Amino acid sequence: MSAKTKIVVLHMKEVVYTVIFLVLALLLGVLLFLMFGPARTQSASADGGALYHPGVYTSTIAINENTFDLEVTVDSSRIKSVRLVNLSESTTAMFPLMEPTLDDLASQLYATQSLDQISYSDENKYTSLILINAISTALKKAEI
Repeated sequence: MSAKTKIVVLHMKEVVYTVIFLVLALLLGVLLFLMFGPARTQSASADGGALYHPGVYTSTIAINENTFDLEVTVDSSRIKSVRLVNLSESTTAMFPLMEPTLDDLASQLYATQSLDQISYSDENKYTSLILINAISTALKKAEI
């Protein structure tokens, strides 16, 4: 009964290289899964959908005898800018809350890209509602 003892000699350099290559292979596998996995294709198709026809769309606002336009600029998926045009000095003097209220609404609109999540104060309630309705009208023109 002779025992055949085998002695395996491993050089530390070989062990370190093997561990490094295994870690790199594992990282590559995780990276490939994250890049091409099923969750990635679903989010890409959801983001890739166009919501608007790119362009500049206007909506007319008439208050008393004053008429001016609200201009909404959109690209295929985002609202890029909202501004008042053809706003005379007399209208600005008569309705001083119009521009600051639009600035507040526009900043919220850029952040959320939705009219549903916009909030406004009770002090500017009616001005905000007029502007939100005008923005909504312009966005309906832009919808696909």
